[in-house]
Parts: sequence; structure tokens; C-alpha cells
Amino acid sequence: MDFKGIIDKAKGAVKKNPNLIDKGGDAVNKATGNKYSAQVDKAQGAARKAAGVQDQQGGGQQGGGQPPQGGQPGQ
Repeated sequence: MDFKGIIDKAKGAVKKNPNLIDKGGDAVNKATGNKYSAQVDKAQGAARKAAGVQDQQGGGQQGGGQPPQGGQPGQ
């Protein structure tokens, strides 16, 4: 299977079961003692966007497409 096939398979699994993103993030937070929770939240938002699924917990991305405070668009 090529790389694109792996990506497509992962996207399909997440679309069928979007809470996999949350479970993965929760596992990372538990393993790191929440030390990287802000980065994990950002990664979860990016994973949801890439897979085309809705944000389940209201976290991750800020509404309206606004950059985070102090952030620059495109970062």
C-alpha cells in the first residue's frame, strides 16, 4: 500500500469514529502528564480538519477562523 492509501484509510477510520482523535490525544496527555496539552489540542484540531470531521469537544480550533491571540495567520 502506498502512502496515499495509508492516509485515505486513516481518514476513513476517523470519519467513521471521530472520537479516535480524542482518544489519541487523551492517551498522549496521560503519558505526558498534560505537559503538552496545548500542542495536543492544536494537533487534534488539525487532525479533525484534515479528516473533514467536526470538533467534538469545542476545543482545538478557535471559532471564526481567527488566529490565536498573538499568533499570525499561516503559522
